[in-house]
Amino acid sequence: MGEIKRESPVRFTASPTKSEVRDNWTVALEYDEEGQGPWLVDLAHKTRWDLQDNKVGEQRPGDLTVPSAPGDCTFANNTLVNRMNRTQASIYHLGAAAPAMPDFSGYTDVTESTVFLALFGPNAFFIAEKLASLDFLDPAKTAPFLYQGPFCHVPCQIVTLEKAADGAGGFLLTCSRGYGDSMVHAILEAGVEFGLRPAGENCFNTWAQGLQG
Repeated sequence: MGEIKRESPVRFTASPTKSEVRDNWTVALEYDEEGQGPWLVDLAHKTRWDLQDNKVGEQRPGDLTVPSAPGDCTFANNTLVNRMNRTQASIYHLGAAAPAMPDFSGYTDVTESTVFLALFGPNAFFIAEKLASLDFLDPAKTAPFLYQGPFCHVPCQIVTLEKAADGAGGFLLTCSRGYGDSMVHAILEAGVEFGLRPAGENCFNTWAQGLQG
């Protein structure tokens, strides 16, 4: 029997200097000359679930509360829960270990059907504003918060995890797997003037852990 290999839907032209195989994914940990940011990280290997139920607010994925209002998010213990609408939420598991799927029919694993990227660091939102008309720096919103809208003209979920008035901070983005290479190409091209570079999971973990205290 052949060895199972899971493939990310995106490709960077740079090759990682450190990587490991985890749950049949080849995970890039570091790239050469990642710089001081901003950074783009491929998180395709991170487990993601869709949750749909008429009483979605009563579920507790990862022992976290599903927010009551669409657009609101809960972020703790390396788990991000995003309320999408009256009956639906998305759950991103950002830790190294893939959790077991809950024994409830409303959950669907969407890990391998979607792109999952993180864009963060200095000037991250100045890059984003070249690619979307969404107001990621809306002063009325407190991070984390969810947008469901077009990014590079592609329907996406975008969760702002951190924002600052100087354009620093960052967000997570998911969209259909088929847009992977085109999405990465557009983001990297938009980020040339700001020194955007690919980075590995270690860089992302340092940022995400700092946001959880």
